[in-house]
Amino acid sequence: MTEVSDREPPRRRVPGPARPARPGGRRAPGPGARPARRPGQPRPGTPRTIRLGSPRPRLRMIGLALTLVLAAFVVRLLQVQAVDAGTYSAKAEQNRYVVHTLPAERGGISDRNGVALATTVDSYDITADPTMFTREQLKVGDGPEQAAALLAPILGLDQEDLVDTLRPKNEKLRYVRLARRQTPQVWNQIKDLKTALTTKAETDKTVVNALAGVFADPSSKRVYPGGDLAAGILGWVGADGKGGGGLERQLDKTLAGEDGKIRYAQAGGRQVPTAGSTETPAVPGGNVELTIDRDIQWAAQNAISDQVEKSKADGGYVIVQDTATGEVLAMANSPGFDPGDLSHADPDALGNAALQDAFEPGSTAKVMSMAAVLEENAATPGTHITVPNRLKRGDRLFKDDIDHPTWYLTLNGVLAKSSNIGTIMATGELGKTQAEANKVLYSYLRKFGLGGYSGLGFPGETKGILAQPGEWSTSQQYTIPFGQGVSVNALQAASVYSTIANGGVRVEPTLVRGTKDDDGGFTPAPEAKKTRVVSEKTAKTLSRMLESVVDDEEGTGTKARIPGYRVAGKTGTANRVDPATGKYHGYTSSFAGFAPADKPRVTVYCAIQNATEGSYFGGQICGPIYKQVMEFALKTLQVPPTGADPARLPVTFKP
Repeated sequence: MTEVSDREPPRRRVPGPARPARPGGRRAPGPGARPARRPGQPRPGTPRTIRLGSPRPRLRMIGLALTLVLAAFVVRLLQVQAVDAGTYSAKAEQNRYVVHTLPAERGGISDRNGVALATTVDSYDITADPTMFTREQLKVGDGPEQAAALLAPILGLDQEDLVDTLRPKNEKLRYVRLARRQTPQVWNQIKDLKTALTTKAETDKTVVNALAGVFADPSSKRVYPGGDLAAGILGWVGADGKGGGGLERQLDKTLAGEDGKIRYAQAGGRQVPTAGSTETPAVPGGNVELTIDRDIQWAAQNAISDQVEKSKADGGYVIVQDTATGEVLAMANSPGFDPGDLSHADPDALGNAALQDAFEPGSTAKVMSMAAVLEENAATPGTHITVPNRLKRGDRLFKDDIDHPTWYLTLNGVLAKSSNIGTIMATGELGKTQAEANKVLYSYLRKFGLGGYSGLGFPGETKGILAQPGEWSTSQQYTIPFGQGVSVNALQAASVYSTIANGGVRVEPTLVRGTKDDDGGFTPAPEAKKTRVVSEKTAKTLSRMLESVVDDEEGTGTKARIPGYRVAGKTGTANRVDPATGKYHGYTSSFAGFAPADKPRVTVYCAIQNATEGSYFGGQICGPIYKQVMEFALKTLQVPPTGADPARLPVTFKP
């Protein structure tokens, strides 16, 4: 069956008469023809086509931009890896590697027998991160208060001060130090509390670990096992770890050692074990051995402290010295201080008064005057001297400590009875004129060590006051022979008697025997300087004369007698210059001597400043101290009695 289409059949185009052609070869439209389409105008019924521009300019722009970016990266890469490679490498190393100081262990100080007087132990600086106590971290607003309440009784600090430290004004502060150099026991207490709080917080959500931000930095602490024993000699170590006084300061380079360093890689604040590390070990400080005997030091310190308290005095000192070697066996001061706890120390008691106080020695200085008289052959122990109650010299009248009728004394008696007038008369024979006598006496005072440093090199030591003889005033010409108008320290005064005991040879005092290294090797201190002051004959004569002061009933030092031993000594009671006003106020009471007198081993010197209760005479308050300390020293050193009888030189004569 033929399918019939419903489409209209195409019309047949009937050719019409030809149309004349337009100029240019185009025919003109005929009747019924469609109007000619304008160029660029789409035909009706056809979709409109959008033509894109050429992509090449855009590609060129993008390529140029990428080229510039890559060029910038290349230039920067060249700068980092080639031009500034060293700089950036160093910065990387600095950020990657950390360097810590390894503190050197401070050397110890011991007495002559190796007993520790100062040592170093492990300790901790207690620190905190304040940002870990904020509300954001602990979820509570009173974190600092809770932490302070727990820490205050352990650290012995004020609770409010701790709160202020844990809540600083600078909210970004990450590190504060709460306490320095705490013992391991203190840090263990804090750690135990932290652990307990952490455990409790795991089961009880209302509990917070208020100590989570508390930490500890390893440190070291100087410890003085004897407390205030020999504090004036030892000194102390400051918060910076350096010696702040005494031998700790004087010998700081020896004791401190050399700090080391450790350098290691770190990431996230932790060491990277596989990255390697370099370490320069710390060199520990040297150990110093002193000449001090701890037991004798203890006896001297107890004796002077008890008497200062009993006499309500301003202070006092005791020196114990080996007569042959010059080694100081004890140097005690009262009042003292605890070098391990300076927070409770009296600032006026810090230091070593036995070396730093300058005072007029009084009659203990008469032994130097007598030494000059004997050495210059101006008199002998038996020379007769008539001593009036008053003696006019220059524009002054001089007297003894008590009023008395005319005394008929030997030169030995002048020393035994401690006569000022007799001493003035005896030293006047040292020259044809008083000026010449002054020069001779001055030369002996200098040889005995007055007006110069002892040789210890101790911080703050005074060399006393001794004017040139041409500068002596009218009164000084006559007061210096009996110990007024001249100033000394306690060690200088003791050294005078050690010189007599040592046969007239002065040995510079020493406090340090030597140093020890970690291997136990001992390096002795340099040998002390020796100077002959008077002949051995003069020294022996003076020893016998000094025995009369203690042994003879006419002497002023009878309270210093020691059963079984021959004792040589001299009392002193001098007007005291008040350091606050510069005027005379009170007295300096003293006693100096050595034993056994015929074979000397030990010198003891004692002085008390401004005793205000009881007697102030040197023989009365310092004589017993001398006896107590000397007896202890002789027993400690196992010095046997000599057994010989004293010389008992005559004290008086009959006119």
